Amino acid sequence: MSEAGITPSGDGRYAISGELTFTTVPDLWRSGSGDLSGGPVRVDLAGITRIDSAGIALLIEMVRTVRKRGGDIFLEHAPLQLMAIATVSGLEEVLPFARNGDLPGNLGA
Repeated sequence: MSEAGITPSGDGRYAISGELTFTTVPDLWRSGSGDLSGGPVRVDLAGITRIDSAGIALLIEMVRTVRKRGGDIFLEHAPLQLMAIATVSGLEEVLPFARNGDLPGNLGA
């Protein structure tokens, strides 16, 4: 199993890495959620090696937290597994994915 982490890199940028699963997400959320600013926040997802529904729930909660604080959040470099889960689950409109370096036009609900 790969350890998961949220690494702030300054200026509202974060990188998530490792496996986002039922076993890693609770500790990951407790350790990194307080740092999320009111935005704009950009989250690099390229380092995710595996994701399940708990990982999806983490991303949704990150979006809610940033928006509750009055900011916008953009998810960049999403792995194919994450995009497939989001598509099948109908979450493409909820999770604000940036595609090809462009920011999403519709940031979802």
